[in-house]
Amino acid sequence: MSMRLALYQPDIPQNTGAALRLAACFKVPLDIIEPCGFPFDDKRLRRSAMDYSETVELVRHESWEAFFARFTPARQERLILLSTASSVPYTDFAYAPGDTLLLGRESAGVPPEIHSAVHARVRIPMAAGLRSLNMVMAGAIVLAEALRQQGQFTGRLAL
Repeated sequence: MSMRLALYQPDIPQNTGAALRLAACFKVPLDIIEPCGFPFDDKRLRRSAMDYSETVELVRHESWEAFFARFTPARQERLILLSTASSVPYTDFAYAPGDTLLLGRESAGVPPEIHSAVHARVRIPMAAGLRSLNMVMAGAIVLAEALRQQGQFTGRLAL
């Protein structure tokens, strides 16, 4: 089992392209939960993903329900939501193989029923008075910590 990254109904093609690059560079699968707020073949998506989209394991899900159906107790996988509403700092959470990090929609996050459905929520501490980071930047920060905890950076990066 490997860590995964998931985007809930992404709005901005450039962010989705950057998430494709992130997933490719860290060798983690990327799940896209549709509908997207743009045509998935958008040229802005291709430009920001560059040629990395050919090297990432990409799975598109037609709905939240189709995506969430794979999280059964038998599979021992957890869905971890990155949320500014969480009280758990991402560095205090113990990540496990098979965890999927879920990033909300740029314009609206995720609805309350998804907050209730996930197995855990984590947040990135920020300066007072500021709302949030760019979705992909937040995903990169938490994904790097989760992979570090799993010892998956060892030998992963060639200098």
